[in-house]
Amino acid sequence: MRAIDLSAASWRKSSYSNQDGGACLEVSDGFAALVPVRDSKVMDSPVLVFPACRWSAFVSALKGGTMDS
Repeated sequence: MRAIDLSAASWRKSSYSNQDGGACLEVSDGFAALVPVRDSKVMDSPVLVFPACRWSAFVSALKGGTMDS
């Protein structure tokens, strides 16, 4: 597995985040084929990195309601 330099990453919070910062995540869009994701409450926590196509499918499924329980 190759290391990814995230030191200059620009992060954005989920549009579903509330102003208190509870229960949300941040993503970085600055990587061509990858989407780094982190917990917005613990910014120095480990970062999960997903292939961009898988992240897109995940977000589409959420928006489409196919992941509702």
